[in-house]
Amino acid sequence: MSSTAVGLGVAALLLAVPAVAQEVTIPTRSPRTGAIIFRGGGYLPRIDTEKALEGRTPYKDTFGDASLLLIELEFQRFFYQGIGTAGLGLSAGYAEKYGNALLEDGTQAADKAALKVLPLQLNGFYKFDYAAFKWGVPLVPYAKLGLVYSPWWMTKGSATEVVEGSKASGGKWGYAATAGVSFLLDVLEPRFARDFDSDLGVNHSYLFAEYTYAEVNNFGGKGLNLGSRRWMFGLALDY
Repeated sequence: MSSTAVGLGVAALLLAVPAVAQEVTIPTRSPRTGAIIFRGGGYLPRIDTEKALEGRTPYKDTFGDASLLLIELEFQRFFYQGIGTAGLGLSAGYAEKYGNALLEDGTQAADKAALKVLPLQLNGFYKFDYAAFKWGVPLVPYAKLGLVYSPWWMTKGSATEVVEGSKASGGKWGYAATAGVSFLLDVLEPRFARDFDSDLGVNHSYLFAEYTYAEVNNFGGKGLNLGSRRWMFGLALDY
């Protein structure tokens, strides 16, 4: 009787070991609270569209038709996770462009001129990631709407440029609307994605492309227009 009980106990233990091992080795996703986003792209400010210039093109005359290289870093906080994800984001960027400074007669000076912009944005966003998590569809569309403040300054040589006795610097308010689509990288290497989560707390990673319509001119005020229409590309990490 005792030997039978021992045998049954050993058998139960052997059956339990694989189940316990399976429970330990299958990782679970950690809770998502936000995201960090890195993006870059061309930024062509709409300076020459200002009506007060009366057809003059100071940006094109100094910098040509080339865009500034804009790099941005954004932190997002998720406040809703259900049929998609919604929350708030805060981003900061930097863009600069160098060209030949112009003299009063329009000829090029020996010094280099530079336009530098530091766009800051607070936005609300929504991304439809429900289909990606529920059915494995790797494309995640999203939209953002935000308030923008862009400090700017121009330099000539190593110093801030002075125009008619005033420093060429300031800040512009405006808004920006963005639409984009992300590709969920988890589908390419699911096991690596799980390890990325268990080791570093990164739930999901994405590559994305987005288009931004920005009006940054003090809501229709006079002066420098730092609005743009631009494509941006980057990497997003949910954590």
